[in-house]
Amino acid sequence: MTCRAAGTAVLLVALVGTLAWTAGQNAVPTDRHGLFWPYALAWAFFGAATWAVRGLRARQAMCLLIAGGIAVTATGLLSPPVTSTDSYRYAWDGRVQAAGISPYDHAPAEAVLAPLRDLWLFPRGAGCEGPDRYPITSGDSVASCTRINRPGVHTIYPPLAEAYFLLVHGLSPEGARHKPLQIGGALLALATSAVLLITLSRRPGTRDSAPAYTACYAWCPAVPLELVNNAHVDALAVLLAVIAMTTTNRHRVLGGTLLGAATAVKLLPAITVPGALSGILATDGRTPARRMLDALAVLGPAALVVALAYLPYVLASRGSVLGYFSGYVTEEGYDDAGSRDRYALLRLVLPDSWAFPAALVILAIAIFHVLRRGDADRPWQGALAVTGVAFLVFTPGYSWYALLVVALVALDGRWEWLGVPLASGAAYMGPGTGAGTIGYALAALAVATGLVARAVRPSTSSACNVPRQRRGAGAWFWRGSFW
Repeated sequence: MTCRAAGTAVLLVALVGTLAWTAGQNAVPTDRHGLFWPYALAWAFFGAATWAVRGLRARQAMCLLIAGGIAVTATGLLSPPVTSTDSYRYAWDGRVQAAGISPYDHAPAEAVLAPLRDLWLFPRGAGCEGPDRYPITSGDSVASCTRINRPGVHTIYPPLAEAYFLLVHGLSPEGARHKPLQIGGALLALATSAVLLITLSRRPGTRDSAPAYTACYAWCPAVPLELVNNAHVDALAVLLAVIAMTTTNRHRVLGGTLLGAATAVKLLPAITVPGALSGILATDGRTPARRMLDALAVLGPAALVVALAYLPYVLASRGSVLGYFSGYVTEEGYDDAGSRDRYALLRLVLPDSWAFPAALVILAIAIFHVLRRGDADRPWQGALAVTGVAFLVFTPGYSWYALLVVALVALDGRWEWLGVPLASGAAYMGPGTGAGTIGYALAALAVATGLVARAVRPSTSSACNVPRQRRGAGAWFWRGSFW
């Protein structure tokens, strides 16, 4: 083993140790701010390790990638969820469906579902004295409590997420509690790493650097924390979105189908659709009719999959299958910029009332640029650009949303966008209300620096600078690489 390989291994051990230490703090979601500095340290080791692995021989890099990826992922299994209670709702929704009841019809606190309650999800007595317990009231007195957040509202999750919850419930032994969902998240995270590695190993220009690119996702601290420990269903959405992005440039219908499936798991992957349509408005000689057919080949299957996924739940439900979606939008401050930390960067320079329209305009410009100048052979580039811009203008406060950005960075190799998931982690776990704003500001600065560096030195040799069929004004936007 070379000195560089040994150094990379040491950094990986430090990363795994830090993640294991973080998981072993016996923290609970209400105390998540206390995990910010261990989490930030894990990111520092992650950055150093991914930088070090780039210069290794392919065999050494591959061995470290696989061993490190498994070890990093496994740290998420070491404790119950430490920064989020969402997986308790997942377990409940699976149980409700197994009883033949639509998860969209009743909130967990409703008495009609009382026969399904157990002492794990609905403690009583002394069990309600712990943190992260939400009261279930009966009249004026507290009858019990629950681990499920927002117990008085209907579920918000789309239909394929609900199908996943039912599947995990059906495969889980009695009394398994949170562990099956964590194991499911680990398997999905490892599957995503495998897809990334296979795709990058087959792509001209990234074959030798495939392990280093894949490490951007496989070793990222957000993966074991959010997808495994907290078991967020985003693990399934990210996997489907990655397969879609690596497929749609060759098989539009299949790519659109997978994008629809990803959207039916978590709505966020819908933001990658412009990437799947990269260059659809380019001046390359195609007729308007041909452009329309190309767009419909992606959008049609995507819309059909979403509609078909919702149909069984629409037929089985008495109420709206959108659940708490509108309430969530209001609660998170997306309709009132001054109520939370949304639109944080725009509000530094604009009045609050201007933030939402400005965010829409900026996002529209990014989408138009991708549709006009994007590379149809590399749809993940456009997807990363649009998704990254959306995070910078809307500044969401939940770190698991940004796992999609991490996966797209691994596909495209643009290191500067990794500041976005780190910023979202700061917004969720950071000390003080301004941590997210500072994080997103630094992330925007990193992205701007990367763009300027490629504009100043557009001819710099890199693994991602493979020949393109289309070049034009603005093509520098797509050049460059992780390294």
